[in-house]
Amino acid sequence: MSFGDPNNPYGQPGQQPQQPQQPQGQPGYGYPQQAPQGVPPQQGYGYPQQGAQQPGQPYGAYPQQQPPGTLQANSGYINVPVLGTVEVATMGRRLGARCLDGVVIGILYAILSATLFAGMFGAAESIEDCSKLDPLTSAYETCVNDGAEAAGGIFAAFFGAIMVIFVATLLYEWLMISFAGATLGKMVLGLKVVKENTGQVPGIGGGFIRWIIPMVGAILCGIGQLLVYLSPFFDNSGKLQGWHDRAAGTLVIKK
Repeated sequence: MSFGDPNNPYGQPGQQPQQPQQPQGQPGYGYPQQAPQGVPPQQGYGYPQQGAQQPGQPYGAYPQQQPPGTLQANSGYINVPVLGTVEVATMGRRLGARCLDGVVIGILYAILSATLFAGMFGAAESIEDCSKLDPLTSAYETCVNDGAEAAGGIFAAFFGAIMVIFVATLLYEWLMISFAGATLGKMVLGLKVVKENTGQVPGIGGGFIRWIIPMVGAILCGIGQLLVYLSPFFDNSGKLQGWHDRAAGTLVIKK
């Protein structure tokens, strides 16, 4: 009677115990197994993936969002709270809107001027009629007094017209920008004035600051006002903010 190999517990010569087969495609212990060709790899445990890695971004970092008020690579777009990414209004559109607003104010000015000139011509005709009278008569004296009163009325009407134009311009520019964010000219060209830090309309205070700065500049024969309206060309930030926009904290955007 022969005995088998003492190291073989099964007692059968040359027979090795069978190892359990690993199901295909399932990783076992040890090194990870590669998935069969054509089968997408299974995502293991760990943190969820956040999409494509941004160039220059550390591995595993979450993509960063740009804060409000940040220009996007000087492309003419800016992030504004509530509104999101919006386009900064070009100077061509802004000047076009200013011209349309000038037409609106010009129509009002033309109506007031026509009324004023009509009164001036009427006073001139009355004074001319006085020259036909005898200077030694009471009728001549009465005619001259009437002409003087008419001339005084014309001067009063002239200064009154200036005040009316001033108030109309104030209300038109100030109130419409404050509550609607746009004048008629800006509405036609699809522009809007908003607060840079909130995205809302400027309000009473912001609208008044934005209006009064060009008006103060208009005292110097209009040169200061022109410089204020052209000041967005001097803005190196890319936001095209004029001096009046910076003081009021506003932006002009395209709707």
